[in-house]
Amino acid sequence: MAANSAVHGFKLFVKAMLAAVAATPASADSSSPLLAAYYDRQMAIVNGVGYAWQGDDKPKQVTTDAIQVGVGRNAYYVLTGSGELLTIRNPSAQPETVMTGVSRFAAGRRGVLAIKPDDTLWWIDKSSKESVKIAHDVVSAAVGDGANYYITRAGGLYVKGKAHRGQYGDGKLKSSRTFIQTATRAVKITAHTGHAIMLTQDGDVMGTGGNIYGPVGRHGLGDKAIRWSRITSQASAIATGSSHSLAIRQDGTLLAWGSEYGPEPAAVMTGVTAVAAGSSTSVALTQDGRLWQWDRGEKPRLLSLN
Repeated sequence: MAANSAVHGFKLFVKAMLAAVAATPASADSSSPLLAAYYDRQMAIVNGVGYAWQGDDKPKQVTTDAIQVGVGRNAYYVLTGSGELLTIRNPSAQPETVMTGVSRFAAGRRGVLAIKPDDTLWWIDKSSKESVKIAHDVVSAAVGDGANYYITRAGGLYVKGKAHRGQYGDGKLKSSRTFIQTATRAVKITAHTGHAIMLTQDGDVMGTGGNIYGPVGRHGLGDKAIRWSRITSQASAIATGSSHSLAIRQDGTLLAWGSEYGPEPAAVMTGVTAVAAGSSTSVALTQDGRLWQWDRGEKPRLLSLN
């Protein structure tokens, strides 16, 4: 009886989580719109203020009107409350407008995937700055180093780009020039260097792709996983870096696995509401509104914003 009650409670939690995903801006390259990380660059929104910093530098305020942050290979991105997507070359530079009328976005090495209020998905090339509509009915997206992903409202996961490390998760190792569906029942997708992490409607965390250091768990450890495989369950959020991955469980426990952690998810801290992963660094927000940062395998340290 107790087991049935627990299962019912978790199903209710998943329904609430899905409703939240549909009602709020999707995250960029982390578990939340409030955090972002890519290689050695980080961003955060704390108490409505946007911060950006590199490595172990002190976070620097860049905006007071941010609802989402994101990080590309050589730029920071901010989405304002008015729907204006801005790019900032460094924390001291003046922002430049990338696109208007944006509701959420994903940033990465080669550009940005922007979702508009009508749920259309647009690709913005970093070099040419041209924008092209590529899909509709999209709720979430991710820009990897070699492959891009998006999720439709029906839960379909679509991917385009490199597949040589198993990034598609369907067993194929040949790239596609068009987006193809490779999974169902998806809620969130995040990607990095040759691998991807997916959160399903059941709260399962799935991984595929390059797995030399274990960022996609035990399956294919030491080389690559070419099909989606479950890493852990009962998760509410995910993030991945170049060689490690993170998940937040429904009770606020943060799990980490991959380089310096091992292939099995291990608890890092509790009371976590958001997390992002870069190359060797992770950043997290806790329920008390504090911001934390640490290198793989080390203990989280509190960041000062004053």
